[in-house]
Amino acid sequence: QVQLVESGGGLVQAGGSLRLSCAASGRTFSSYALGWFRQAPGKEREFVAGITWSGGNTAYADSVKGRFTISRDNAKNTVYLQMNSLNPDDTAVYYCAADFALSTVQAGLSDYWGQGTQVTVTS
Repeated sequence: QVQLVESGGGLVQAGGSLRLSCAASGRTFSSYALGWFRQAPGKEREFVAGITWSGGNTAYADSVKGRFTISRDNAKNTVYLQMNSLNPDDTAVYYCAADFALSTVQAGLSDYWGQGTQVTVTS
């Protein structure tokens, strides 16, 4: 069982940066692949970035490659999403997700989800 709590969202101007955090409870955090998704108003939830349990492999949506970086600290039971060069299209609620396989996370089929954190980018 894993519980996920996101933080770090907020209001930022275009071109700015934010770092999201997702703190997880559960002794087996280091066994899980983790990912970030986002959902903008009127749009479907979409995959943003994912990372394997070891941190050795990552995956990104084309729309964020080169701007966003996912990382994890298993000692702190936390996964991060560093977001740079933000633009208004990045405005959404961002969710953290966890499951055993990165492929499962990337497909949006994770068993565990956080409650989300709002990111708003103004032009």
